[in-house]
Amino acid sequence: MGGLALPVPVVLAPMAGITNSAYRQLCREQAELGAGPVRPAGLFLCEMTTAAGLAWRVPKTLALLRPDPGDPLRSLQLYGTDPAVLGRAVAVACGELGASCVDLNFGCPVPKVTRRGGGGVLPWKLDRFAALLEAAVKAAAPYGVPVTVKTRLGIDDAHLTFLDAGRIAAETGCAAVALHARTVAQAYGGAARWEAVGELAAAVKLPIFGNGDVWEAADALALLRQTGCAGVMVGRGCLGRPWLFRDLARAFSVGAAAAPARPTLGEVTAMVRRHAELLVSHFGDERHAMADLRKHMVWYFKGFALGSGRRQALGLVSSLADLNRLTADLDPSLPYPADGLGAPRGRQGSPRSKVAMPYGWLDSRRLGEVGLAEADDDASGG
Repeated sequence: MGGLALPVPVVLAPMAGITNSAYRQLCREQAELGAGPVRPAGLFLCEMTTAAGLAWRVPKTLALLRPDPGDPLRSLQLYGTDPAVLGRAVAVACGELGASCVDLNFGCPVPKVTRRGGGGVLPWKLDRFAALLEAAVKAAAPYGVPVTVKTRLGIDDAHLTFLDAGRIAAETGCAAVALHARTVAQAYGGAARWEAVGELAAAVKLPIFGNGDVWEAADALALLRQTGCAGVMVGRGCLGRPWLFRDLARAFSVGAAAAPARPTLGEVTAMVRRHAELLVSHFGDERHAMADLRKHMVWYFKGFALGSGRRQALGLVSSLADLNRLTADLDPSLPYPADGLGAPRGRQGSPRSKVAMPYGWLDSRRLGEVGLAEADDDASGG
C-alpha cells in the first residue's frame, strides 16, 4: 500500500470507545501469535478522530491517538469535511506523531455526522470528496506516508457512490480503499453485500479491503476467494474475541482456516484479565480502566452460563480485585458456547427509512464552495 508492506492483510477497524491503545495491543498480541515471525501482523487503527481536533492539537483528540507502544506501525483514521483542515491534520499526524498510515473515514453512518454532510454521505459530492483526498495525499507526500480511504456502498440503494469513490481514490494517489459493503441506510443491519467488494476490486487498480460480516477466519478467506480483494477489515467480529486476529493471521499464513477457535472459560477469563492490565497501563488509573472494561464484559462472556447476578456484577466491576474475585471460582474447563461463533456480538440496528443529510444534499453531485460544519466530537466509524 504505497510502499507500506502488509504481509498479513488484516486491518482492525477503528471503533469509537473500543480501539484504544490497550485493545489494539491485545489484538496485535494475538495476531503476532498467529503470524509467528511475520511482522507486521496486521494494521491496527486508532479510534476515529476529527481532523479539526488534530489540526488544532486538542488534548482530547491527542489522547485518543496514544500509540500502542509495541506496534511497528502507527496508523490512525481521520474524519473531516474541510480540505484545508484535513491537510493540516495529516501534516501533524505525519510530521509530529510519526504516522505510518493515515486512513480517511467516509463510512460513518452516525446521524450527527451525516446530517452535516460528513461520513458516509460525503462521497456523493464528488468535488468535495476529491478535494479532501487531494489535500490529504499532498500533505502526506513529503513524509512518504500512504493515505487510505474507508467508505460504504453509498447513501442508499438509489444513491450508490463506491465505484466513484474508488476511481477518485486511485486518481488522487490514495494507496488503498476499504469498503464496508453496506449503505449508510443499512447502518449495521442486514447482510453485507460482498459482491460489491468484488466489483470495486475489478474496477480500480488499488488494493481493496473488504469489510462486513467477517466473524471467523473462514469468512475472511471466503471473502477473498469470492471477490479478489486484497485483504479484510474487521470490526464487530472481534468484540469480545481478540483471538480472532490470531486465527486470521494463521489462516493467511497457511492459506487455509482451521476450525473456529473455541477457548475455554478459563482462557477467556485470562484474556479479560490481560485486557484489564493493559487498560490500567493505558489510563494510568484503575477505576477509569475498569469503567472502560465494563462494556466488554457482555461480549467476552456471551453464551456462558454465569448467572444473572455475577453477570450484572461484572458489568459494574470497579477494580482489579473485584475482577479477580468475580472470576476466581468460574469453572475454567467450560467449553466456549457454540452459538458464540459466526455471529455479531455488538450493535446491529435496523435499516433507516431516512438518512440524515443537509437540506438538498441529493440535488447535485457537486458541493461547490459551500462550507460544512465538522462534528462536535468523535463518532463511531463504519
